[in-house]
Amino acid sequence: MSVLLLCAVIALLLLLRVPVAFAFIAPSLAFMLLTGQSLGLALRLVAESTASFPLLAVPLFILLGSLANHAGIAERLFDFALALLGRVRGNLGYVAVGTSVGFSWMSGSAVADAAALGKLQIPTMVRNGYSKRFALGVTGASSLIAPVMPPSIPAVIYAGLAAVSTGALFAASVVPALLMAFGMCIVVFLLCRNNDDIVRTEFSWASVARTGRRVVAPLGAPVIILGGILGGLFTPTEAAAVGAAYMGLLGFAYRKLTLRTMPKVLVEAVVTSAAIMLIIASANLLGYVFARERVPQLMSDFVLGLTTNATVFLLLVFLLALVLGTVLDATAVLTLITPILIPISAAFDVDPISLGVLVIISLMIGLLTPPIGTVLFVLQAVAKARMSEVFLGALPFTVPLLLICAGIIFFPDAVTYLPERLGL
Repeated sequence: MSVLLLCAVIALLLLLRVPVAFAFIAPSLAFMLLTGQSLGLALRLVAESTASFPLLAVPLFILLGSLANHAGIAERLFDFALALLGRVRGNLGYVAVGTSVGFSWMSGSAVADAAALGKLQIPTMVRNGYSKRFALGVTGASSLIAPVMPPSIPAVIYAGLAAVSTGALFAASVVPALLMAFGMCIVVFLLCRNNDDIVRTEFSWASVARTGRRVVAPLGAPVIILGGILGGLFTPTEAAAVGAAYMGLLGFAYRKLTLRTMPKVLVEAVVTSAAIMLIIASANLLGYVFARERVPQLMSDFVLGLTTNATVFLLLVFLLALVLGTVLDATAVLTLITPILIPISAAFDVDPISLGVLVIISLMIGLLTPPIGTVLFVLQAVAKARMSEVFLGALPFTVPLLLICAGIIFFPDAVTYLPERLGL
């Protein structure tokens, strides 16, 4: 009953729009005081939750994405993709997906992707005959590739909590991320095939060569990061530091970054990192309360009482992540449910890598779903649009995500094929 009351208080605070971190930490502290536990213990739990070498990669990858954003990398990728696909019907839809794939190798954040590309893509699409709803939908949906494609910030957080190899999780995420992009391209084709109002541009090899030269150096970042991790040269944390340094050098070389603008970039990265770390710390404190009250054991007994089938278990995980992702920040959900799900998955002989990819993709759908959907709010602000307009525009693009989740549920071993082949 005490845990149910605690959850009810947290739910009430979230309904009152209290920030997630404070909605977790205040009831947890009150619970600990009422049960006679030390506030010193609470302080130690909060501090230790973020004092982790793997989690150090999170602020570094956020800095990398911020540097890439301010260095104008998104615009370079957009121009190159448009030069390649200008003659294709629905060209800007495919360009949006392709640009998101390219930018995802550097950002790792759906919010950064949506903010950077939304300002550029949405007005351009509307001017060229696309509906605003379509422009909002494809931009928002394609931004979800970034948290799945390495370097993925949710993957770093999950790997640290589940005590699995970040490199293996990165490798396992590549194929699902590419399938997300392929599925979204199919949706673009279906939505644009009969639209004669779309403006197309002439193809020019000169334009391809000119814009292609401008993306060669930026595309070196994913080669350095992933090549270093998968080749065993760097840990993910070291790769994030090297990638951020490389992107900073590019920004200065392109004259997009200066000593005067660097404080703004650093403050942006620090604020985002602090928000994520505060959520992790508060969720870890709540997780301690749950662990003390034997919630993981009770959940395990409940699930094992429902089924002994691994497929059904994965389906339940998918539904849980999908529902929680609509009302909570993805970082908070990962921090809360990962310690609970890992022991249960072991009982079902489910690989934690497959489980992680499924949970991350399921949570990403929540970024485009009211009431919390962070990407919804970003695009609403960027395009001065209604939230319903963004959600309805993105709805068709969630179909490929659901199909990919279904594939992981029924064929979880397929996710681990690439990491195993790479020896990770």
